[in-house]
Amino acid sequence: MRYIVTNVKDAIAFYTEKLGFKVDMHPAPGFAALSKDNIKLFLNQPGAGGAGQAMNDGAMPTPGGWNRFQLETDNLESLVTELKGKGASFRSEVMVGQGGKQALLQDPSGNLIELFEPKK
Repeated sequence: MRYIVTNVKDAIAFYTEKLGFKVDMHPAPGFAALSKDNIKLFLNQPGAGGAGQAMNDGAMPTPGGWNRFQLETDNLESLVTELKGKGASFRSEVMVGQGGKQALLQDPSGNLIELFEPKK
């Protein structure tokens, strides 16, 4: 998976310090490769590398939006409280649905991570 981020350094700090990802590669300021369990996350700044280049019509990749990946947890409320204590920003509070509970965490560029606790 790849996220376009405003600042790779800030994104690395967010994903490693708050969500436990590790840095696999950070060869240039505008790119990094991270991993956690079976998730590979590539971070690009606009203008950096192939993924950050302008499209043929001139459109530039930008961060944010509603696409997201999901991290499962056994205790969503506790994780949300812990992350808020570390200064994390959320787009939503805990929401309850058919399959469980979720909260939408934002990285420093506004990309979403869905924190999910399945219904038991």
